[in-house]
Amino acid sequence: MSVKEFLKSKVFFKQVAIALGIIVVVVFLLLQWLSIATDHGNVIPVPDLHKLTVAKATETLENIDLEAVVLDTVDFNPDFPPYTITEQDPLPKVNVKEDRKIYVKVNSGGYSTVAMPDLIQKTYRQAVPTLQSLGLQEGTKTYVPYLAKDVVLEMKQKGKKLKAGDKVMKASKIDLVLGDGKTGYQENDSINDVRTLEPAEDNDE
Repeated sequence: MSVKEFLKSKVFFKQVAIALGIIVVVVFLLLQWLSIATDHGNVIPVPDLHKLTVAKATETLENIDLEAVVLDTVDFNPDFPPYTITEQDPLPKVNVKEDRKIYVKVNSGGYSTVAMPDLIQKTYRQAVPTLQSLGLQEGTKTYVPYLAKDVVLEMKQKGKKLKAGDKVMKASKIDLVLGDGKTGYQENDSINDVRTLEPAEDNDE
């Protein structure tokens, strides 16, 4: 039988059909194996761990075959209870495979302390960014007679006079006593002729 006749014969088409059938079966079995090996389709939505303690988050994740890993403790955030989770990766509702590690960051137990900077004889415009860079807030501004305008003469917290190096809690409000551009200021415990202002959002002085 010639090659041309063989290619037209029933035997050839039968062998081709068998070969195609074998290929289909092999591909099907391979896909099934890959599906099992990669756990295809079996995903777990990550729960929202925000504001949970590490112990509670760990228990929650272990119940669904996931694992909690604490990355760091972050500066205290008043929007979250102390020692609870403030950040997580992956985010809530993201689908992951079982045994996936979920990385979390935990809120501190409270505000830490910082040392007061030396703001005396600094201008108001210099003082406020310095406070903010340390996590402190601007409190009230009190003006007293003094030759240099808007120069810091005293730093206070809740009426108590502060000096450079004193420890205060982060997020504390620091009140500033400033010169009003007039002469006659003398430092003492009782200052007359003062004007107290709440901090303004935009000071063009």
